[in-house]
Amino acid sequence: MDGAGLAGWADRLPAFPWDTLARHAEVARGYRDGIVDLSMGTPVDPVPDVIRSALANRTDTPGYPAVHGTEAVRAAAAAWLARRFAVRVTGDAVLPTIGSKELVALLPLLLGAGPGQRVLHPRLAYPTYEVGARLAGCVPVAVDGPPDDPDGVALVWLNSPSNPTGRVLGVAELREWVAWGRRHGVPVVSDECYLEFGWEVDPVSVLHPSVCDGTPQGVLIVHSLSKRSNLAGYRAGVVTGDPALVAGLLAVRKHAGLMVPAPVQAAMAAAFADDAHVAVQRERYAARRVALGSALRRAGFRIDHSEAGLYLWASRDEDCWETVSWLAGRGILVAPGAFYGVDGARHVRVALTATDERVSAAVARLG
Repeated sequence: MDGAGLAGWADRLPAFPWDTLARHAEVARGYRDGIVDLSMGTPVDPVPDVIRSALANRTDTPGYPAVHGTEAVRAAAAAWLARRFAVRVTGDAVLPTIGSKELVALLPLLLGAGPGQRVLHPRLAYPTYEVGARLAGCVPVAVDGPPDDPDGVALVWLNSPSNPTGRVLGVAELREWVAWGRRHGVPVVSDECYLEFGWEVDPVSVLHPSVCDGTPQGVLIVHSLSKRSNLAGYRAGVVTGDPALVAGLLAVRKHAGLMVPAPVQAAMAAAFADDAHVAVQRERYAARRVALGSALRRAGFRIDHSEAGLYLWASRDEDCWETVSWLAGRGILVAPGAFYGVDGARHVRVALTATDERVSAAVARLG
């Protein structure tokens, strides 16, 4: 493929959204006390010692890691899902991934979806669902619920708690999707990266027995250690669920050499085995959520949904870019809701992932 061909292929993809925020970031950086970046949601708190120690103790690993991961990391992930969410999977059905974004972007391709097929995703959604569909030559389709016409649907994405809105799907909604997918032979994949962070409700996994009737048939769940354990820099996630679907993913990933480094796998096992550091991190985010939510409301914002997750879905009932500009003028950078779909055009997404000092600065500026 020559340069022109590569450029044409890349034209399938939307503009990288964060590049369009650069002008507003520059304005916010010029504020007298510096920028408060509440846009991307990058963890800023320390990696817990128990995880760093596990990583350091496995640095002498000259051989290739297994694509399927170590037995230790798979067992730890399965035990965590059972302990925290009443989800029962076997270790063999757990597959480590290089963070969750890599899997989201490649999943339609890895599952064999191809040109002309449809990939369904929420109407307000993490942009990588669309990107993954387009990389496979599929058609991304934003939906509110199961469509009447299943023809050509290769994959369904669910996301609860939602990024960006923090909305949580109830058991009835999840059951409806699982039943639809099984009826039509369409895999249902739930991105559950924020499941640890329910504030006003307790989110339920799509693999909870109340949803899937105790069988993972036709269902996958995606989890990440980036937010719950501050491991965004490690690139650590897992996918699990239907053993047949996981086995198919494993076979393809072996050919592609998609493997998590052995020291990172050791760190993942330690992270999944320890709940104490997650409780500490939850308290940090809870305090930041209260502080930012109160300050935004005092400044005239309305906060919708946001009952879970690491974001506040806020609106001043104006075009989202006007809100982005208004906040940038006060040194605060947020994500425009338009990044996540046309229905987000009058909202902004405000991340809780900033230090306590920067959150306090934002609160003062909003006041």
